[in-house]
Amino acid sequence: MKLAYGVGALKLIDRNPEIPEELEVFSNRVYKTVDTLQLELDVYRLRDAGNEPKPTMVFIHGGAWKTGKRSDYLPYLIDYAQKGYVTATVSYRLSRVAKFPAAVQDVNCAVRWLKVHAEEFGIDPERMVLIGGSAGGHLSMMVGYAGEEPLFEPQCEAGALSSEVKAIVNLYGPTDLTTDEARGRGEPISFLGATYDERPDLYRQVSPRFYIRPGLPPTLIFHGTIDSVVPVSQADSLAVWLGNAGVPYDYHRLHGWPHTMDLSKKVNAYCQFYIDRFLGEYL
Repeated sequence: MKLAYGVGALKLIDRNPEIPEELEVFSNRVYKTVDTLQLELDVYRLRDAGNEPKPTMVFIHGGAWKTGKRSDYLPYLIDYAQKGYVTATVSYRLSRVAKFPAAVQDVNCAVRWLKVHAEEFGIDPERMVLIGGSAGGHLSMMVGYAGEEPLFEPQCEAGALSSEVKAIVNLYGPTDLTTDEARGRGEPISFLGATYDERPDLYRQVSPRFYIRPGLPPTLIFHGTIDSVVPVSQADSLAVWLGNAGVPYDYHRLHGWPHTMDLSKKVNAYCQFYIDRFLGEYL
């Protein structure tokens, strides 16, 4: 994927870095089976992590709910595992396989599965973070804000365990699919299996904004002002709604940057700096 800014090409991060020897990887762990479909996740951690449980970052990939793969976040997974976190990345049912609320239920189940297996991976279940970009940011907010809603209660190994997390990092994810701009796009229609006129109730159910209330996890937001996929107005509104509800948040509105802006080395370094600071405060 290429990203351009102005008339000059940007230096991009390496999206397929080598996994350092110092990291231990648990690949293709099945966290849920739906009919014959096995949903998997991967976990990364330092080999010499010690016995103390570690804060854990659960990465949810983007791709308009219809594409993408869990390895898309490999650069972040490696960087944060090297910083001492346990990192995990999750596959979920895409819209061509199952419509909403399947993806939300899957991510919900993945968080619970990781809590059940916390001892195996050295996870501190009380210090878990959901992080994602675009559709992954949306799903992170849905589980972080509404994971206990009956509609999103998953059938999985974790049973009655909560999917509650300590913090959320949302990179340019949509928060309100009832807006004129959002409901006119093809991606939500594909994800929901209906137009807004056919099922306005679904467009409310799938919008994180309608679950915002006091007591939610602190939320870190990054959004570029020239994002043509998810308008920056979505993040502007999210910041207002969180503030009105008294939910701690930190909003970085990056002037002149587009969607997937963190593929650039410059923005990626910026985001990691403020993610580090945010998690240092709230974990």
